[in-house]
Amino acid sequence: MTSTTRQRVIAVEEHFVTERYWNQTENLAVAPGEEIEQQFVLNFVQNPRMRPRLSDIPTRLAEMDAAGVDLSVLSLNPPGVQIYADAARATSLARDMNDTLAELIRRYPGRFAGLGAVAPQDPEAAATEVSRVIGKLGFGGVLIGSHTHGHYLDEPDMEPLLAALEHENATLYLHPRSPSPQMLAPFTDYGMVAALWGFQAEVGTHAIRLIMSGVLDRHPNLKIVLGHLGEGLPFWLWRLDNIYEKTLGWAGDLLGMVKLELKPSEYVLRNFTLTTSGMCDQDVFAYTLRKVGAERLMFAVDYPYEDSHVATEFLDAADLTAEQRALVSHANAERLFRIPNTDPRE
Repeated sequence: MTSTTRQRVIAVEEHFVTERYWNQTENLAVAPGEEIEQQFVLNFVQNPRMRPRLSDIPTRLAEMDAAGVDLSVLSLNPPGVQIYADAARATSLARDMNDTLAELIRRYPGRFAGLGAVAPQDPEAAATEVSRVIGKLGFGGVLIGSHTHGHYLDEPDMEPLLAALEHENATLYLHPRSPSPQMLAPFTDYGMVAALWGFQAEVGTHAIRLIMSGVLDRHPNLKIVLGHLGEGLPFWLWRLDNIYEKTLGWAGDLLGMVKLELKPSEYVLRNFTLTTSGMCDQDVFAYTLRKVGAERLMFAVDYPYEDSHVATEFLDAADLTAEQRALVSHANAERLFRIPNTDPRE
């Protein structure tokens, strides 16, 4: 039975950039293979509609109020600092933007929460920044834009970063970006490189790597968020289990497979929470709700790339009980991102 009782609405995949950041990165060298992503990002710097929606707080607050979004969990516009060649400079930029975001949250109590930016180019420094943004700045987690120069979080060099996330009980929002250099070529035609298809293919692949590599056996308490109703994973759960079990027996050694402690689908249901960002399809939402439960779903807009009004109207129309609606609209976000469950403005 549908419940439309007004609940607090928290949107959890909402991006920002400052004018200072754009100025600092305008001529900063990117790593080889990151040129397409750089062009994609710079396009928004020059877009007269997108630029103020990313960097102007009054514009953002007006759109939140008009659409009925009470609080936005902000993150540096992906892929953040991950495309830059100089790891030390990327680390410094991430730290600066995290401090800026913390000040923004203080300036507008009850309207914003934060996900920190890190530079996985230097996993040790990224781990240190995870501890700082959780401990000192009070954020609930970090957002990482999938691969970093073609490297993934399951690789051994990334272990300090994963260990810090688990130790700090920090939530990782694994956000899409254009496919890694080693898988990019088929996506460069027909607009497929970005949100049309490449983003989902890239970050869905990254999520499967985290499962199939055994990372989630080593870090069973790691909390990961995927947008866009799970980047396709809910539709693949049965097949993941079926093919994993059969292939492990037939050709596991040949294919370099890892013997996991759980079925692949069980990691999705244990370690992952999914958001509605950019997926305002009631049929897909209802299916995902049945597969993972309301305890694993959160509302998101994907502002400024999606329309806040469309997203909140979608949430209002969703077939949810009052308990489910509370979980999806705010309670899961409060838990995962350490957001007080009372509005200081009241």
